[in-house]
Amino acid sequence: MQEGTILERLRDMVVSGSAPPGELLGEIALAQEFEVSRTPVREALKQLEREGLVEVRPRVGTFVRKPTEREILELFQLKESLEGLAAGLLAQRGEVAELRILRQNVADESAVVEAGDARAYATLVHEFHHTLVTGADNQKLAEHYALLMNQLAYHRIVTQTLALPGRLGASLSEHGRILAAIESKDALAAEFATRNHVAQSRQAATLARIHEHDGGAVPATGDQA
Repeated sequence: MQEGTILERLRDMVVSGSAPPGELLGEIALAQEFEVSRTPVREALKQLEREGLVEVRPRVGTFVRKPTEREILELFQLKESLEGLAAGLLAQRGEVAELRILRQNVADESAVVEAGDARAYATLVHEFHHTLVTGADNQKLAEHYALLMNQLAYHRIVTQTLALPGRLGASLSEHGRILAAIESKDALAAEFATRNHVAQSRQAATLARIHEHDGGAVPATGDQA
Protein backbone atom coordinates (compact mmCIF):
# COMPACT_ATOMS: atom_id res chain seq x y z
CA MET A 1 0.00 0.00 0.00
CA GLN A 2 1.34 3.42 -0.96
CA GLU A 3 2.13 5.98 1.73
CA GLY A 4 -0.39 8.45 0.30
CA THR A 5 -3.13 5.84 0.54
CA ILE A 6 -2.25 5.11 4.17
CA LEU A 7 -2.47 8.81 4.97
CA GLU A 8 -5.85 9.08 3.26
CA ARG A 9 -7.23 6.05 5.08
CA LEU A 10 -6.01 7.25 8.47
CA ARG A 11 -7.34 10.74 7.85
CA ASP A 12 -10.72 9.31 6.86
CA MET A 13 -10.81 7.19 10.03
CA VAL A 14 -10.35 10.31 12.15
CA VAL A 15 -12.59 12.68 10.19
CA SER A 16 -15.47 10.20 9.86
CA GLY A 17 -15.39 9.31 13.53
CA SER A 18 -14.63 5.61 13.01
CA ALA A 19 -11.57 6.38 15.13
CA PRO A 20 -13.19 8.53 17.86
CA PRO A 21 -11.48 11.27 19.88
CA GLY A 22 -9.09 9.85 22.44
CA GLU A 23 -8.53 6.55 20.63
CA LEU A 24 -4.99 5.22 20.51
CA LEU A 25 -3.57 4.85 17.01
CA GLY A 26 -0.89 2.24 17.57
CA GLU A 27 1.80 2.05 14.90
CA ILE A 28 2.23 -1.72 15.19
CA ALA A 29 -1.48 -2.47 14.98
CA LEU A 30 -1.97 -0.10 12.04
CA ALA A 31 1.05 -1.50 10.21
CA GLN A 32 -0.39 -4.99 10.58
CA GLU A 33 -3.83 -3.84 9.45
CA PHE A 34 -2.43 -2.11 6.35
CA GLU A 35 0.18 -4.86 5.78
CA VAL A 36 3.09 -2.41 5.65
CA SER A 37 6.10 -1.55 7.75
CA ARG A 38 5.82 0.92 10.61
CA THR A 39 7.71 3.64 8.69
CA PRO A 40 4.90 4.75 6.32
CA VAL A 41 2.42 4.58 9.20
CA ARG A 42 4.68 6.75 11.33
CA GLU A 43 5.05 9.29 8.50
CA ALA A 44 1.29 9.40 7.97
CA LEU A 45 0.70 10.00 11.68
CA LYS A 46 3.25 12.83 11.64
CA GLN A 47 1.31 14.49 8.82
CA LEU A 48 -1.96 14.10 10.72
CA GLU A 49 -0.28 15.72 13.73
CA ARG A 50 0.71 18.69 11.55
CA GLU A 51 -2.92 18.93 10.42
CA GLY A 52 -4.09 18.99 14.03
CA LEU A 53 -5.99 15.70 13.82
CA VAL A 54 -3.88 13.63 16.23
CA GLU A 55 -1.65 14.34 19.21
CA VAL A 56 1.53 12.54 20.22
CA ARG A 57 1.98 11.90 23.92
CA PRO A 58 5.66 11.17 24.63
CA ARG A 59 6.30 7.60 25.76
CA VAL A 60 2.58 6.86 25.52
CA GLY A 61 1.47 6.93 21.89
CA THR A 62 -0.50 8.78 19.24
CA PHE A 63 -4.14 9.57 19.93
CA VAL A 64 -7.04 11.02 17.95
CA ARG A 65 -7.24 14.65 19.00
CA LYS A 66 -10.46 16.32 20.10
CA PRO A 67 -10.58 20.07 19.38
CA THR A 68 -11.12 22.34 22.36
CA GLU A 69 -14.33 24.37 22.65
CA ARG A 70 -12.41 27.49 21.61
CA GLU A 71 -10.91 25.75 18.58
CA ILE A 72 -14.33 24.54 17.47
CA LEU A 73 -15.71 28.08 17.75
CA GLU A 74 -12.80 29.47 15.74
CA LEU A 75 -13.13 26.76 13.09
CA PHE A 76 -16.85 27.48 12.72
CA GLN A 77 -16.08 31.19 12.34
CA LEU A 78 -13.72 30.34 9.48
CA LYS A 79 -16.27 27.95 8.00
CA GLU A 80 -18.88 30.70 8.02
CA SER A 81 -16.54 33.07 6.19
CA LEU A 82 -15.29 30.57 3.61
CA GLU A 83 -18.68 29.10 2.77
CA GLY A 84 -20.29 32.53 2.66
CA LEU A 85 -17.63 33.65 0.20
CA ALA A 86 -18.08 30.47 -1.83
CA ALA A 87 -21.86 30.92 -2.09
CA GLY A 88 -21.43 34.52 -3.22
CA LEU A 89 -18.92 33.53 -5.88
CA LEU A 90 -21.15 30.71 -7.11
CA ALA A 91 -24.12 33.08 -7.37
CA GLN A 92 -22.11 35.27 -9.73
CA ARG A 93 -21.33 32.37 -12.08
CA GLY A 94 -24.89 31.82 -13.26
CA GLU A 95 -26.18 28.53 -14.64
CA VAL A 96 -23.21 26.22 -14.07
CA ALA A 97 -23.02 22.50 -13.36
CA GLU A 98 -22.67 23.01 -9.61
CA LEU A 99 -25.97 24.90 -9.47
CA ARG A 100 -27.74 21.99 -11.13
CA ILE A 101 -26.12 19.63 -8.63
CA LEU A 102 -27.33 21.80 -5.75
CA ARG A 103 -30.90 21.70 -7.08
CA GLN A 104 -30.87 17.93 -7.20
CA ASN A 105 -29.21 17.78 -3.78
CA VAL A 106 -31.94 19.85 -2.13
CA ALA A 107 -34.61 17.73 -3.83
CA ASP A 108 -32.94 14.59 -2.49
CA GLU A 109 -32.64 16.17 0.95
CA SER A 110 -36.36 16.90 0.97
CA ALA A 111 -37.12 13.25 0.26
CA VAL A 112 -34.88 11.88 3.01
CA VAL A 113 -36.15 14.44 5.54
CA GLU A 114 -39.70 13.34 4.78
CA ALA A 115 -38.55 9.77 5.39
CA GLY A 116 -36.77 10.82 8.59
CA ASP A 117 -33.47 9.35 7.39
CA ALA A 118 -30.85 11.35 9.29
CA ARG A 119 -27.98 9.14 8.11
CA ALA A 120 -28.75 9.77 4.43
CA TYR A 121 -29.27 13.46 5.12
CA ALA A 122 -25.84 13.72 6.76
CA THR A 123 -24.28 12.42 3.55
CA LEU A 124 -26.26 14.91 1.47
CA VAL A 125 -25.18 17.75 3.79
CA HIS A 126 -21.55 16.92 3.03
CA GLU A 127 -22.29 16.93 -0.70
CA PHE A 128 -24.18 20.23 -0.47
CA HIS A 129 -21.36 22.12 1.20
CA HIS A 130 -18.71 20.48 -0.98
CA THR A 131 -20.63 21.59 -4.07
CA LEU A 132 -20.86 25.15 -2.75
CA VAL A 133 -17.09 25.34 -2.40
CA THR A 134 -16.40 23.59 -5.71
CA GLY A 135 -18.84 25.94 -7.43
CA ALA A 136 -16.89 28.98 -6.24
CA ASP A 137 -14.20 27.99 -8.75
CA ASN A 138 -11.45 29.20 -6.41
CA GLN A 139 -8.66 26.69 -5.84
CA LYS A 140 -7.09 28.45 -2.86
CA LEU A 141 -10.45 28.66 -1.12
CA ALA A 142 -10.99 24.93 -1.74
CA GLU A 143 -7.56 24.04 -0.33
CA HIS A 144 -8.07 25.98 2.91
CA TYR A 145 -11.61 24.67 3.23
CA ALA A 146 -10.49 21.04 2.96
CA LEU A 147 -7.99 21.47 5.80
CA LEU A 148 -10.58 23.29 7.89
CA MET A 149 -13.19 20.56 7.49
CA ASN A 150 -10.70 17.86 8.43
CA GLN A 151 -9.77 19.68 11.62
CA LEU A 152 -13.41 20.25 12.47
CA ALA A 153 -14.31 16.58 11.78
CA TYR A 154 -17.57 17.99 10.48
CA HIS A 155 -19.30 14.74 9.58
CA ARG A 156 -19.18 13.70 13.22
CA ILE A 157 -20.63 17.05 14.28
CA VAL A 158 -23.43 16.84 11.70
CA THR A 159 -24.40 13.39 12.95
CA GLN A 160 -24.70 14.76 16.49
CA THR A 161 -26.68 17.87 15.56
CA LEU A 162 -29.19 15.99 13.39
CA ALA A 163 -30.27 14.11 16.50
CA LEU A 164 -31.68 17.39 17.85
CA PRO A 165 -35.47 17.66 17.51
CA GLY A 166 -36.41 19.71 14.45
CA ARG A 167 -32.86 20.12 13.14
CA LEU A 168 -33.45 18.05 10.00
CA GLY A 169 -36.26 20.30 8.80
CA ALA A 170 -34.51 23.50 9.86
CA SER A 171 -31.33 22.56 8.00
CA LEU A 172 -33.31 21.71 4.86
CA SER A 173 -35.06 25.11 4.97
CA GLU A 174 -31.71 26.87 5.34
CA HIS A 175 -30.31 24.99 2.34
CA GLY A 176 -33.38 25.98 0.36
CA ARG A 177 -32.82 29.66 1.09
CA ILE A 178 -29.17 29.39 0.04
CA LEU A 179 -30.18 27.74 -3.22
CA ALA A 180 -32.84 30.37 -3.94
CA ALA A 181 -30.36 33.20 -3.45
CA ILE A 182 -27.80 31.56 -5.73
CA GLU A 183 -30.45 30.94 -8.40
CA SER A 184 -31.42 34.63 -8.26
CA LYS A 185 -27.75 35.55 -8.79
CA ASP A 186 -27.84 37.66 -5.64
CA ALA A 187 -24.31 37.23 -4.29
CA LEU A 188 -24.92 39.19 -1.08
CA ALA A 189 -28.09 37.29 -0.26
CA ALA A 190 -26.35 34.00 -0.98
CA GLU A 191 -23.48 34.89 1.33
CA PHE A 192 -25.83 36.05 4.08
CA ALA A 193 -28.02 32.93 3.86
CA THR A 194 -24.97 30.69 3.99
CA ARG A 195 -23.42 32.53 6.92
CA ASN A 196 -26.72 32.28 8.78
CA HIS A 197 -26.90 28.55 8.08
CA VAL A 198 -23.40 27.94 9.42
CA ALA A 199 -24.18 30.05 12.48
CA GLN A 200 -27.30 27.97 13.12
CA SER A 201 -25.25 24.79 12.71
CA ARG A 202 -22.72 26.07 15.23
CA GLN A 203 -25.45 26.77 17.76
CA ALA A 204 -26.88 23.29 17.23
CA ALA A 205 -23.43 21.75 17.64
CA THR A 206 -22.96 23.63 20.91
CA LEU A 207 -26.29 22.35 22.22
CA ALA A 208 -25.50 18.80 21.15
CA ARG A 209 -22.14 18.90 22.94
CA ILE A 210 -23.76 20.21 26.12
CA HIS A 211 -26.13 17.26 26.22
CA GLU A 212 -23.33 14.87 25.29
CA HIS A 213 -21.28 16.09 28.24
CA ASP A 214 -24.32 15.86 30.52
CA GLY A 215 -24.85 12.30 29.37
CA GLY A 216 -28.53 12.95 28.84
CA ALA A 217 -30.93 12.84 25.95
CA VAL A 218 -31.77 15.97 23.99
CA PRO A 219 -35.19 17.23 25.06
CA ALA A 220 -37.91 17.38 22.42
CA THR A 221 -38.63 21.11 22.60
CA GLY A 222 -39.21 22.02 18.97
CA ASP A 223 -36.81 23.23 16.32
CA GLN A 224 -33.23 23.69 17.45
CA ALA A 225 -31.02 26.26 15.75
